[in-house]
Amino acid sequence: MATADSAAYRSETMKRWCGYMEWLDRLGYITAGFSLLLLGMLIFAHAWYSFAVKSSHIGLLPAGLRLLNDLLLVIILLELFRTVIRFLQTEVLSLEPYLAVGIIACTRRVLTAGAELSHQSNMTETQFYQYLMDVGMNVAVIMVLTLGVFLIRTRQGDKTAAAGVSS
Repeated sequence: MATADSAAYRSETMKRWCGYMEWLDRLGYITAGFSLLLLGMLIFAHAWYSFAVKSSHIGLLPAGLRLLNDLLLVIILLELFRTVIRFLQTEVLSLEPYLAVGIIACTRRVLTAGAELSHQSNMTETQFYQYLMDVGMNVAVIMVLTLGVFLIRTRQGDKTAAAGVSS
């Protein structure tokens, strides 16, 4: 009888500890989500301020490219924020938002590399080939990630169609 009581006590204790841990897990997601949102808002404000101040000094095109780069970073942060919200609502972690973040990040890198190339006065052949390799790899990653998004959406469409047939 004593072992049954102690086993029940251990089971209740474990349930309580797991409840605390789940609560802390949710709190961690909430604080991370607010941090992503706050960081995105700060980067957004700083990007526009920097654009307004520097566009007359360094030129509109370089300042605009920096603004675009920063805005794409804000979009990445907002997509991650949105993923945290979806997880807190559904408790399901989806892969597609991370693929979208990867696509945006690679696009951002291609644009940044292009901006860097356009502002170099003299470039060696080695630097040019490194640029081509960098852009080529990022484009390849974009294509693979886009294929991943397509496959996920196709699979979800198949599940929806199968659920509609079985109803």
